[in-house]
Amino acid sequence: MKLPFQWDESQWADALLRIRVIAKAYASGGLDLRGAAKLSERASSRHNTDWQAAVIAFREHRTRVADRTWDKKYKPVLSSALKVLSATKSPTNGSDLCDIALKQWFLGTRQRQIMRQNLFAFLRFCVQRRNFKVCWLPPETIEGEAINQKRDGYPMTDLQILRLLDALPQTNIGNRWRFAIQLMAVYGCRPEDLRHIKTKRAGSELWSDYEKSQGGTKGKRTDKRRLYPLLVNDVDGSVDWNLQQRIHIREDLPSLGQPGKAGEAVGTYLRRQPMWQSIAAEAEAEGEKLTPYSFRHRYSAAGHARGLQPKQMADAMGHSLEVHMGSYARFMTRDLADPFVAVNGSNA
Repeated sequence: MKLPFQWDESQWADALLRIRVIAKAYASGGLDLRGAAKLSERASSRHNTDWQAAVIAFREHRTRVADRTWDKKYKPVLSSALKVLSATKSPTNGSDLCDIALKQWFLGTRQRQIMRQNLFAFLRFCVQRRNFKVCWLPPETIEGEAINQKRDGYPMTDLQILRLLDALPQTNIGNRWRFAIQLMAVYGCRPEDLRHIKTKRAGSELWSDYEKSQGGTKGKRTDKRRLYPLLVNDVDGSVDWNLQQRIHIREDLPSLGQPGKAGEAVGTYLRRQPMWQSIAAEAEAEGEKLTPYSFRHRYSAAGHARGLQPKQMADAMGHSLEVHMGSYARFMTRDLADPFVAVNGSNA
């Protein structure tokens, strides 16, 4: 008895699956080995390979993906894959398909990473939900592909924040952006929080009603949260910009563009400011990158430096303790040098 597979590494998964089907049919009784093999051929023939229908089904499955996101982050790579599959000598497995379909995006770029992730997700969907052969599963890794580690966020210092605020234009627009930056620095707001910030309890509490999608957990979002200040310090002590009262009386904030794009709006404005460019160069000299989230990173660093506990900081920043420990654990030991200096001094 001969199975219809070549002695090739790319076909081992399908061969193993066929052998398991044969073994199950044989073990159930009533069939000899040859009869069990014929039964497995009929079962195997039911595998689906309608790629166009699979793309349509995948789009319907990704209900939380906006049309704009689909067109920008999914459609290009899926169109590339369909083009590759329609060629005369088309690939016969997921690994080869990924190699060819991803060629147009340069290794190591963020764009390629996004396209790779979405193509891999599509292929897993095809096998797990559309009954494609397991040989169409994506590879574990692609040779030469860099696995991008999440870069540590750069926390701005209070002095850098004050320099930036002082350098912003003294105009109506400049004052709105100054207000936004003060809120992000003092309350650890995400840029998107700025759309949803308000006072409650007759102005006695400041809240963000922003409910951020929790990555990897379908339909789950973060809770609305009360905001707590960590004031910026200058040489004379804490600076109180009266932010809560200004929100209560509805002082204007800048336009933040479309929902979900506040980070881009903040980044676009800041990158045009000479002082932001100067501070970005300071961060680059330390091997780090200045971003609109650097105000939020400052909030975390300041909280830990002032003795707040990780759970307190996680709750104040609107994420789980697990996320906080993964993203901000390094701030918990930023003053590690002081104990060592003290120990060395005591032994002198």
